[in-house]
Amino acid sequence: MQKIELWVITVSSDRSITETAARLKAEGLTICDLLEDIGCITGEADNATAQRLKHIDGVVDIAPDMPIDLGPPGSGQTW
Repeated sequence: MQKIELWVITVSSDRSITETAARLKAEGLTICDLLEDIGCITGEADNATAQRLKHIDGVVDIAPDMPIDLGPPGSGQTW
């Protein structure tokens, strides 16, 4: 069984983000969040599913979601 990972999907502005999200869900993506203002969808899927989702109309890019730790306020170290 493949490992489930978090993904950030950038979608085209010429299609409804909710329509694209529904298509992605139907193809195996577990939707986490619709970021309509910036044209992104976050979700969970294995790598094979993510590669397949790249070919859906309205998808511009799919990238792994990487956690970022900015550290406490005033800290010199940001990563």
